[in-house]
Amino acid sequence: MDQHALDKCQELIGYRFNDPAILSLALTHASVAATRVESNERLEFLGDSILGLVVCHELYSDPSNLHEGDMTKIKSAVVSRKTCAEMAQAIGLCEALVLGKGMGGSQPLPESVAAAVFEAVVGAVFLDGGLSAARKFLMGPLGPHIRQSKASEHQCNYKSILQQYLQKTFNHRPSYQLLDEKGPDHRKCFEVAVSVNGRQFKAAWGICKKDAEQAAALAALVELGVLEPPVQE
Repeated sequence: MDQHALDKCQELIGYRFNDPAILSLALTHASVAATRVESNERLEFLGDSILGLVVCHELYSDPSNLHEGDMTKIKSAVVSRKTCAEMAQAIGLCEALVLGKGMGGSQPLPESVAAAVFEAVVGAVFLDGGLSAARKFLMGPLGPHIRQSKASEHQCNYKSILQQYLQKTFNHRPSYQLLDEKGPDHRKCFEVAVSVNGRQFKAAWGICKKDAEQAAALAALVELGVLEPPVQE
């Protein structure tokens, strides 16, 4: 890959390589490489792990103390092939990728190939500059995707919304008390109430404990004036 193309690519990704040969390797597709070792496939493998590590650390460090299930869902959305391909396209890596004859041209790059070059460049940045450089490179394009996924995950997660509000406003965390349960084992209903620093909010019922806790959290959010009461159909 010529120096002009490498310089242009480094401008696109916002990182200057100490060893540009690593970037050149990341932009070399297997269709044009003499051997698979001389393609970007090994860097893709490394970059996939670095991508997952950076996203997991970002989610773990989130001040809202996301639960494991929420983190798993957000990570799955953010590190998906679709998202990686979109980021490769947005940055301009698809145009920088060196392909063999019969690939590319006027046809859009396959999603798998676009995602792979993004992950390969992540691996290249990590090898050249370490984890901090890889994280800085990733969080630019990844940040909006993480925020969007978090917002989508929290949209109906009233427990998360309530916890974030209470910690920020009162520096307290909510607790959930099971007050009652009714019905046969196969059709039980549960009554749960939220308590915060000695104050108990209106209880709510649900067909399982999880649903009852969500309903109780919504009732507390309404009572606190954070959310409007749900519209009755």
